[in-house]
Amino acid sequence: MPRREPGMYGEIRIYSGTANPELAAEIAHYLGVPLGRRDIIRFPNDNIFVRLHSSVREQDVFLIQTTPPPVNDNLMELLIALDTLKRDSAGRITAVVPYLCYARSDKKDQPRVPITARLVAEMIQIAGADRYITIDLHAGQIQGFFNIPGDVLTAFHLLSDYFIAKGIEDLVVVTADLGFAKKGRNYAAKLGCPLAFVEKRRTGNDASAKAISIIGDVQDKNVIIVDDEVVTGGSMAEAVEIVKAHGARDIYLSFTHPILTDQAVERLSGLPIKEIVTTNTVPVSEEKRRRLPNMTVLSVAPLLGEVILRAHEGRSVGEMFNE
Repeated sequence: MPRREPGMYGEIRIYSGTANPELAAEIAHYLGVPLGRRDIIRFPNDNIFVRLHSSVREQDVFLIQTTPPPVNDNLMELLIALDTLKRDSAGRITAVVPYLCYARSDKKDQPRVPITARLVAEMIQIAGADRYITIDLHAGQIQGFFNIPGDVLTAFHLLSDYFIAKGIEDLVVVTADLGFAKKGRNYAAKLGCPLAFVEKRRTGNDASAKAISIIGDVQDKNVIIVDDEVVTGGSMAEAVEIVKAHGARDIYLSFTHPILTDQAVERLSGLPIKEIVTTNTVPVSEEKRRRLPNMTVLSVAPLLGEVILRAHEGRSVGEMFNE
C-alpha cells in the first residue's frame, strides 16, 4: 500500500473506551470535535463487544483508553476496540494509552519469568494500531518493544510548572528511590533547587527493598518527593518518614499515575503531607478525593489534545518542548 503524506488521513475522529471517559471528553472538547458514538457491551459470559455507530472508513482515528485496574478488562477492551476500528477500514488508528499497564514487567530480572510489557506492545500493534501515544513509561526501553511509531510524552512539564507557580522557598527535590534519579535531576534543574535521594536496600530474604537513609540534605527544607506512579503507597510512605526524620519541613508528593489502591489511600491519608500533586492519566474517584483532600489532580487533556492535533497535521511534537 503506498505511504500517505502527513495530514492525509481524513478527519480527526475521537473514540473512547470506558476506563476514563471524562479525560476523553476533555480531549474532544480541546480539539473541538465530538466524541465518536459507540456501544461497549459486556455479555453475561464476561465477553466484551464493541460496535461503532458510524463509519470511520479512511478517517484519522484516535482511540483513548487507559489501562489501570481492572487491568485485564481495560486492556482487552482496548484491543477489541482497535480491532473494530481496523475492520471498519479506518485510514489510520492511534492508540492513546495515557497509562500503559504491565510496564514494570520490562525485563527478565529472574529466571523463568515473562517480559509482559513486550507482549502488550505486540498485542496493541496486532490488534490494529498504526501509532501509539502514552505518558511516562516506567522504563524508556519499552519504546523499543513497539514496531510502530509513537509519542512517549511526560507529565514532567505539567507537574513542575505547577510547583514553579507556587513559588516554594528553600526547596529540595527528593526521589523515592535511586531508580528515579535521572528524572529527579530534571525536576531539580527546572525548579532550580538541590536534589536528594532515598536510599533503599534489600535485607535478608525479604524481596522488598526498605528505605534506610537519605543521600543529600533536607534539614529545614521544603521537600517535593517525586516518582512516576503510586500503587500501594509503600515507597512514598517510607520516603516521607525518612525525610521527616531528617528534619524536612513541608512535604509535597508529585507523581504522574495515581493508581492508588485502598491501601495507598489509607497510608497517604495518615502522613504529614502538605499536598499531593498528580494527574488524571487514570481516573481518581470521588471517594479517593474525599479521603485525600490535600490532593490536586492536574489534567493531561491539553497535552494529549495538542499532540493529537500535531500528529494529525504532521507537525513536530518535540517543538512543544523546544526539542
